[in-house]
Amino acid sequence: MPNDPLQAAPISLNRTAIADRVFDELQRQILSLDLKPGTKMSEADVAKAFGISRQPVRQVFFRLSRMGFLDVRPQVASRISFISENAVLQARFIRCALESKAIKVACEKLSEEDLDYFSDHIETQRKAVQDHDSDLFHTLDEDFHKEIYNRSGVGFAWDLIKEHKAHMDRVRYRSLPLNLDNAFQAHVRILEALKNRDKSEASRQMDQHLSEIFELLKNVREEFPDFFVE
Repeated sequence: MPNDPLQAAPISLNRTAIADRVFDELQRQILSLDLKPGTKMSEADVAKAFGISRQPVRQVFFRLSRMGFLDVRPQVASRISFISENAVLQARFIRCALESKAIKVACEKLSEEDLDYFSDHIETQRKAVQDHDSDLFHTLDEDFHKEIYNRSGVGFAWDLIKEHKAHMDRVRYRSLPLNLDNAFQAHVRILEALKNRDKSEASRQMDQHLSEIFELLKNVREEFPDFFVE
């Protein structure tokens, strides 16, 4: 792999934990574009970089390919997938359809304890924004949306979204440093609508939040045209 971005210490864990650790690290590097689209990846190289056997790496490659991050080609080196604008827009459509519905369910089902959780979560997000910590905010952003599903009893829908949002995630992650406050303020407005049990406003705010991807996509594509596939 060019410049060998994988500089990891050997791992001493059980097989599942090893696979999760490697997956998390590769996903982070793909999202951040440290591993750029088109970069060749081989099971042997990754196994060597992490000091592990090829079996857990094979599991990781399968998970990454299922999410759209990796183009696996038997007998030849796999490659980090190029970003597809169509895939980004399709993910936005799916997320808007599901999250607009999920947020209405949340208005009905979230308990006061759940709302307290989200209030605390917002304050943690606020600190990440103040510290300009886009990596932490990305993790919190993911958790914020996921927990709306989980705490509303529709976590299965989030599992569906995860299968389609890989290309969208790379655009969002890359644009976060310049979009932290906008994303945070959108979450504040969504939580306010949840607290008011206002289904219509919550759905409107969620749709508006997810529609920011149109401008983010334009900006990232202009900055990194070679990372996209027609």
